[in-house]
Amino acid sequence: MPSAEDVDAVTVDAFGTLVELAEPSERLGAALRERGVERSRETVAAAFAAEVSYYVPRAHEGRDADSLAKLRRDCAAVFLAEAGADLDPEEFAPAFVAALEFRALDGAQAALERLHAAGVDLACVGNWDVSLPDHLAAAGLAHRFTTIVTSAEAGAPKPDPAPFALALARIGVEPQRALHVGDSDADRD
Repeated sequence: MPSAEDVDAVTVDAFGTLVELAEPSERLGAALRERGVERSRETVAAAFAAEVSYYVPRAHEGRDADSLAKLRRDCAAVFLAEAGADLDPEEFAPAFVAALEFRALDGAQAALERLHAAGVDLACVGNWDVSLPDHLAAAGLAHRFTTIVTSAEAGAPKPDPAPFALALARIGVEPQRALHVGDSDADRD
């Protein structure tokens, strides 16, 4: 384990390390009801779980505005199909995305502040589409990072080294002078 003087930068995973998803079933159910579709909370939750299973291995496909719009439309289509809702995925996609609210995990803000105060460069490196900076900003965390790198931007999801290499190149730190903090197997080497 490196000591503090051996570390110039810390890269930090996003989901599960910095932010969590506020349970979206009620908001998604409301979005369906606004369109005349009534579904139980259990049905909505199951449809959302199917969408998550679809999204996670494809997050890196949302690399720019057009591909992100397509990914969101496709995710909305999976959700709607699983919910048995005969709605237009293109029309529903903005409501679907708006129902997804991410919030900072307890202690995340304080940990980032301590690292920043210690003079450590911070980079967020997440398996996410290019909308990650917006979600981190909404959670009040984006301002602490020198850079935010997504798997979509890097062209490959973690544990591939590409997202880490891009983040470290942006902040000008050699890999041996950096430490990564994360919560999943994708964060392990």
